[in-house]
Amino acid sequence: MSTRLSAVALVCTLKPSPATSSSARLADQALDELATHDVDGESVRIADFDIRPGVSADEGDGDQWPLIRRRVLDADIVLLATPTWLGHLSSVAQRVLERLDAELSSTDDAGRPVLFGKVGIAAVVGNEDGAHKIVADTFQALDDVGFTIPAQGCTYWNGEAMQGVDYIDLSETPDPVRATTRTMARNAAHLARLLRTENYPAQS
Repeated sequence: MSTRLSAVALVCTLKPSPATSSSARLADQALDELATHDVDGESVRIADFDIRPGVSADEGDGDQWPLIRRRVLDADIVLLATPTWLGHLSSVAQRVLERLDAELSSTDDAGRPVLFGKVGIAAVVGNEDGAHKIVADTFQALDDVGFTIPAQGCTYWNGEAMQGVDYIDLSETPDPVRATTRTMARNAAHLARLLRTENYPAQS
């Protein structure tokens, strides 16, 4: 069995490509750290796709969620990266979590929810408070649908309140953010390898 893992970063900025994005920058840094642990990564900007509201794996009529879903199912590690808006995760990130809820009705050959065995991590940026609350909400949702959360499985940056500096504006990454991202990547890769070797028990 190959020891290499795969990761997908679901970047939930409100801005489609090619606009610059703080969420995309932090997601790319996380993927770079994961790469040092033999994890092949890709970044997907959700705003570039037509993701319909709904509770099924495919809402039809041009819904592009199935393209994102395939990437999620193929990955060992899924990173949800979101900006902070009005103290909450972005509406794009909320829609991703809502669409992932459909996987509760999907099972593998052993009867396990199809997302069992996958690791979920989070990255949050914003120049207002709210990162801890967003991570808590995100982790609860990811856990509900079957992801496993590693120890210290998030990274974030909060800028000074009521100022206009974004993460993308920083000339260099703050040491605490770099260290936190490094820990998240190391623990996520470690947990993903353990789960690949021995997934959760079959469901009776």
